[in-house]
Amino acid sequence: MKPTKLPHSPITYFVSRNGQAEWVLFIHAAFVNHKMFQAQFAYFEKKYNILAVDILGHGASMDTQKGDTIDKMSNWVFDILKTENIDRVHIVGISLGAVLAQDFANRYPYAVSSLACFGGYDVNNFDTKMKNENSAKQKLMMLKTLVSVKWFAKANKKISAYTSQAQEEFFAMNVLFPKKSFLFLATLNSMVNKYKTGRRTYPLLIGCGKYDIPMELEAIKAWKSREPDCTVVLFENAGHCVNMDVPQEFNRTMEEFWKTASQ
Repeated sequence: MKPTKLPHSPITYFVSRNGQAEWVLFIHAAFVNHKMFQAQFAYFEKKYNILAVDILGHGASMDTQKGDTIDKMSNWVFDILKTENIDRVHIVGISLGAVLAQDFANRYPYAVSSLACFGGYDVNNFDTKMKNENSAKQKLMMLKTLVSVKWFAKANKKISAYTSQAQEEFFAMNVLFPKKSFLFLATLNSMVNKYKTGRRTYPLLIGCGKYDIPMELEAIKAWKSREPDCTVVLFENAGHCVNMDVPQEFNRTMEEFWKTASQ
């Protein structure tokens, strides 16, 4: 997929077209880039139209201007959809990507065919205690990065993936993350508890890996209790980035979910 960038937007995006097929948008985790979905691109490129983005300050989305912050991602993504003539899209978000996916769904629900969030939490009902714990961990990660990006990436790969192969793939992307890009994440909390969850007009899938951190497992359980109609999946032999740890199982899960969503 060739990189494309709209005028007056810092976001680089990637498109793979397949005729009149449905569209899927992939939004990656923090500190890596769209390439974390390589296994998904290879599997789905002949079945769906694919759209992927590099989040602000990640990958190729580095052509920034003063005032560019991550809370504007939804607006930039919506501009991409309009430019590419995409009316509705299935959205898949991992970790930070799950937060951004929910923010987009909050702002543009009519453009969402389905929403799938993994390794994330319910941004509309994020517990204050969890929020504080999450903020503390983010600050610790920032300190590690200031000392050495390589040191940070080595520590982060064990948190972000469970299998050895996925850890090394994550590390290879994470080590390229520039220190200055932490500045773009400063407004992340502005998306939390901003909206109230109304009646969803699209199906919701949430989940994580069995070996993700305990706080994530608690977050998924609490989310399910608030939205009992959503689908929950817990991936065996997977940690935080489930699509990298168990790509075949992840792909089958998504394919089945999208088929059900389209019925």
